Formats: sequence, structure tokens, C-alpha cells
Amino acid sequence: MDMNPAKPGDTAQLMEQILYEVKRVVVGQDRFLERVMIAMLAQGHLLVEGVPGLAKTLTIKTLANTVRGQFKRIQFTPDLVPSDLVGTRIYNQKTGDFSTSLGPVFTNLLLADEINRAPAKVQSALLEVMQERQVTIAGETHRVPSPFLVMATQNPIETEGTYPLPEAQVDRFMMKVLVDYPTDEEEFVIVQRVTGAPVDVTPVATTEQLAALQAECRRVYVDPSLIQYAVKLVAATRTPEKAGLKDLARFITFGASPRATINLTESARALAMLRGRTYALPEDMTDLVPDVLRHRLVLSYEALSEGLSADAVVSKIMAKIPVPAKPLEHEKLAA
Repeated sequence: MDMNPAKPGDTAQLMEQILYEVKRVVVGQDRFLERVMIAMLAQGHLLVEGVPGLAKTLTIKTLANTVRGQFKRIQFTPDLVPSDLVGTRIYNQKTGDFSTSLGPVFTNLLLADEINRAPAKVQSALLEVMQERQVTIAGETHRVPSPFLVMATQNPIETEGTYPLPEAQVDRFMMKVLVDYPTDEEEFVIVQRVTGAPVDVTPVATTEQLAALQAECRRVYVDPSLIQYAVKLVAATRTPEKAGLKDLARFITFGASPRATINLTESARALAMLRGRTYALPEDMTDLVPDVLRHRLVLSYEALSEGLSADAVVSKIMAKIPVPAKPLEHEKLAA
């Protein structure tokens, strides 16, 4: 098998094989799986919110096995310290030297379980590795392996002993995905698989191939009109009145940063590539707008008192900003 797929067909086939292997273990959760693949291709990080037992850990662990990557899981707790995450310097009494013991962040796929249970010091340590792909221990810089993906989970039903995530850290997550309960049919299959014979995952790719896919993803064409659409959407979260949404201004305290525009463009690229294209279409971007924007909006007390969610605000903005026409659509209309 070619280690560096170059043709769109070969790329799509490899992505299908990876997804097929993961689907042999994980039942349902198609939308969640797609978002994980997008984050991996676009070199972003994922914030996942869902109740316990919805295969969040299983998904990322299976994906790591499929691409022959390293997987590590950190259970975030209030007594966690930064060295538990990034590593520390250890003194050797025999030699009188210090050696560096690297922490669990040195992996390809990192699952930060219940991230909102850790204090601010730990959050700041994770902040550097998410943004810079490196950690600093005793003045020495160590780079994490490539590819590197952080998938953090939050539990929405248990808020006791949790810390709100700093806005700077939330902004570094490419997407926030809401994971819901499975359907009755999916839950039936889940019980059958868990209580039946274990499924052995077959590795179908390597981390080198994944790095090649990431490089190929950057070459997917995004039309300037699509980038302009992303700019208008994000700008409308900051100054809704300029977009003709004056009534929405009282519900938003702070809008999304330029990272949202970048992430919208990068994620649309990755989704287009997953769908077997070398160019992005408007629907690639519109499908991902709620996931990219929902965690970046800081809603006012008035919005919270009226029970208005970030998703509702985003949908109002999307309804107002016109979607650009598809390439060559004007020729079809003329015909």
C-alpha cells in the first residue's frame, strides 16, 4: 500500500478504511466520528460535551489503534498539578544528575477526561501544548509527537467540584461537539457488541500517512467567497447591528475571535476532503458553523434569563447572512 496517498480517490479510500475500522467497534455517533476526523485532518482540538457512557474514550482509543498512534488518557481532578501533565525533572542520587521525565501529553491522541475539574495552573500547562505543540520543563523545550490531537470531555450534568474553562483555552478548541444518547436500535447493537466476542481493530494507516493526509488537507481549495462568508458570520457575533441583527446585540457580551474564522475555513477544507473533493463547497462550511462557534460566544445574563442558547444565536445569524453561491451555479441558472 502506498504510504503517501496523492490522488483524491486514494485519500478518500484511506479515510473510509479508517472510519470503517472505528465503526466496527463504535456504534452510531456518526456525526461525532466525522468531527473527530475533521479535527485530526485540520490539526485542531476537540471539546466534547456529553453524559458518561457515550463511547467518547472508546472512539479516540480505537482511532489511535487504527492509525498506529499513541493514545493516553488523563483523568482531570482538582488535585492535579502541571507536572502530572507535562512531566518534571527527577534527581538521580547515584549520578548526581537531573533527568527529565516526560508526562502523558507526549502522545499522538490525548484524551483529557472531565477537563473542567482541573484548576487554573493545570489549564495553563495544557494551553501551551495545545497552541505551541511543545512544553517547557525547567527551561528546556520539548516538542510533542506529530500528529497531536487533544480531545477534552466535559460532563454537563455534574457541576460540583468543577472550574469554568478560561476563555483563552476554550478558544483554542477548533470545535465543541455535543454528543447525545444513542437510538434504541443503536443501543441494542451496543449491548450485543459489548456482551459478545471482542472485536480486534486492524491498523490500516500509520502516523506518517496521517501527516501526509494533513499536508494534503491544506491544499484543498477554498474559494475567497467562502472565506468572506466565514468573516461575515464571525463579524456578526461581535457587532450584530452591522449585520442587521440589532435585536441580537443585547444577548451577546463577547463575540468570536479571528481563530473562529480560521477554524471555519480549515474545518471546511477537512470536511470537503472527507467527502472526496479537492475543493470546499458552501455546505461544507454551513454544516460546521454551530460546532465552531457555539463555545466561542459569551452570552449575556439577559440571554441566559430568556433561556437562549449559543446554538439559537448562531442559527439566527446564519439565517441572516446569505450563503455564497456554489461554483458555476450562475451558469446553471442562466441555462
